[in-house]
Amino acid sequence: MKVMQQYRDENLMLVAAVERYAQKHCIPTAASFAVFRQHGVNALIRKHYNALHTQPLDESFYFAEDIINRNQNGK
Repeated sequence: MKVMQQYRDENLMLVAAVERYAQKHCIPTAASFAVFRQHGVNALIRKHYNALHTQPLDESFYFAEDIINRNQNGK
């Protein structure tokens, strides 16, 4: 079972990435979250927590955007 602090940190990374994506693409936060769910970004951020938590918070956004871009471009 995950430690409560790790779960909170994962949520923080996810929320920061969702909000930044929404801001960058001028879409509502709910739409940004839907894009993340569609591309499986939520689970990937949680899966890669051990690497992402050692980076600045913005890295979760860059990670998410890269995943979405790759999925949209068929890579």
